[in-house]
Amino acid sequence: MSEVPVRLRRACSADIPAMSAIRLSVRENVLSDPARVTLQMYEDYLDRDGRGWVAEVGGAVAGFSYADRHKASIWALFVRPGHEGRGLGKALLGLAVDWLFELGHERVRLVTTAETRADRFYQAQGWTRMPGPGVEVDYVLEKRRRC
Repeated sequence: MSEVPVRLRRACSADIPAMSAIRLSVRENVLSDPARVTLQMYEDYLDRDGRGWVAEVGGAVAGFSYADRHKASIWALFVRPGHEGRGLGKALLGLAVDWLFELGHERVRLVTTAETRADRFYQAQGWTRMPGPGVEVDYVLEKRRRC
């Protein structure tokens, strides 16, 4: 049985319905109020406020990431349930982080919910977990200096 091909590419307006559906389908880091993340926010992060990428599996969007150019942060990284564990999140995160570093940022930040798979994922990717109380946890990734 052959592996279904994965294609990584920049997100476009036509991807927003699929990205929104993925965001609403996740089992952890669930939005307490889905109306907080609007379709206009997805649109704004395509180019004006940041950049987005999607991972297609068999031609369908299976995951996405967004980077915020102004805050040097990861605004979103989600993989459709059933597609986890295939490296999609790692690849999408890499695209977002690399782009932010290319813009000249020295560090990238993100916030996720503590004690979740996402929390463990960012630790495994080499991000530094910042100490602090509460349900949410901050992470920082410093740009590596090359000699």
